[in-house]
Amino acid sequence: MIGKDTGIRIGTIVEGQDAVRIIPQIAEHGFESFQLSFWQTTGAINLAETAKQIREKIGDRDLKISALSVYGNPLTDEGENKDTIASWERLIDHAHLFGTDIVSGFAGRIAGQPIDESLPRFAQVFGELALRAEDRGVRIAFENCDMGGSWESGDWNIAHNPAAWEKMFNVLPFEHVGLEWEPSHQMVNLIDPIPQLRKWVDKIFHVHGKDATIAWDIVREEGIHGPRPFCWHRTPGFGDTNWTDIITILRQAGYQGSIDIEGGHDPVYNGVLEMTGQVHALNYLNKCRGGSYVPNPR
Repeated sequence: MIGKDTGIRIGTIVEGQDAVRIIPQIAEHGFESFQLSFWQTTGAINLAETAKQIREKIGDRDLKISALSVYGNPLTDEGENKDTIASWERLIDHAHLFGTDIVSGFAGRIAGQPIDESLPRFAQVFGELALRAEDRGVRIAFENCDMGGSWESGDWNIAHNPAAWEKMFNVLPFEHVGLEWEPSHQMVNLIDPIPQLRKWVDKIFHVHGKDATIAWDIVREEGIHGPRPFCWHRTPGFGDTNWTDIITILRQAGYQGSIDIEGGHDPVYNGVLEMTGQVHALNYLNKCRGGSYVPNPR
C-alpha cells in the first residue's frame, strides 16, 4: 500500500460484473478505493452476493468501495436502456452492503432535444430516485460527460455543462444530489476546470481521475472543427491538469471522498500498457496529495 491518507483516497474504476476477480489482482498495486461500474444495466448480477464476496476478498485491508455506478439513459425505458432506472434502484438499495453511500451515473436525456426539453422527465425520474436514496442514506452523483452531445442535441446526458447543472439543481433541490466530476470532460469543451471546481466543489461527491491534453497549436491553426483532433483524454500524470491544485481545492472544501482513475481512454497507455499507466497515475496522484500519510509527533 502507498499509505493511509487522511481524507482523500486514490483508487480506480472496475467493471461491476468482474470486480470480484479483478480487485484482488490489482489491490496490491496500492489502490485505496474501487468504484464498481455498470454499463446501462446491472444485468443478472446478484449484488448482495457480490458485496459479500468483495468483503471477503478485501478482508481486513484498508480498502473501500467508493461508489456504485450505472451509465445509461434513465430518461427512457426503451431498448438497451430499459433496465437503467431499475438498475439505479437496485444500486441505491444495495449500496450499504458495499460500504458506500454514493450511486452515480448519467442524468439521461430526451434524445435529439435541447437540454431544457429533458428537465421535466429528469425531475420526475430523479425526484423519485432522490427520495429513495434519501431514505437509504445514499447520495446521487451525476457524471459530467457530454457523450458527444451539445446543448441543442444529444443521446445520453444533460449533466455536462454548468448552465445545465444550475437548471438541474433548481428542479431537484436536494442536498444529497450532486456531481461526479472530472476535468477532462470540461477541457474537451475548452472550459478551464480549476475555476469551475472552486465554484462547484460543494456539489462534488465523487471525482474521476481522468485528464486531457489540449493541442492549442491545432486550435489556433485549424479551430475545433478541422480534420485533426484538438483534444484527447489522458490518464492523470500525462495530461495538462495540475492535480496538486485540484486536490488542494478539494481539501480546502473538506472533501472526504475518492479520486478513482478512469482507465481505457489514454491513446498511449492502453492495451498492454493500461495498468502501467494506471499505476503511474496512482503514484502521481499520491504525490499531488502530498505523499504517504505521516503522523505528527505527539
